[in-house]
Amino acid sequence: MKSTLKIEQAMQLALAIYALNIQPIHFAWWLWPLLFLAPDLSMLGYLAGPSTGAIFYNIVHHKAVAGALILAGFVYSLPVMLFCGLLLWAHSSFDRMMGYGLKYTDSFNHTHLGMIGKSVKG
Repeated sequence: MKSTLKIEQAMQLALAIYALNIQPIHFAWWLWPLLFLAPDLSMLGYLAGPSTGAIFYNIVHHKAVAGALILAGFVYSLPVMLFCGLLLWAHSSFDRMMGYGLKYTDSFNHTHLGMIGKSVKG
């Protein structure tokens, strides 16, 4: 099952990158790699505790948020919003492909895909 989920997320990542390249207004190519890990800045919320950190992290990494940005950017012809939505979608797909999921409020290591980190066997 894990392989199936990883393949699914890899396909979503590929589709987001493809969509970025066919959108009507093109951005400088270097913006994508520069900003690709920017959503992980949401982990700074963990400085305020695990509950606050999980809320910040989950808002930024939730695909419904990315989808809403993509839809709004497309419908209202807002290329920056479309770019941000595609970037968030791709980043979230990459994270899930690597085994990092949305966070529970008790610990950064407790995700909807299971436990992560060095202490986890497997």
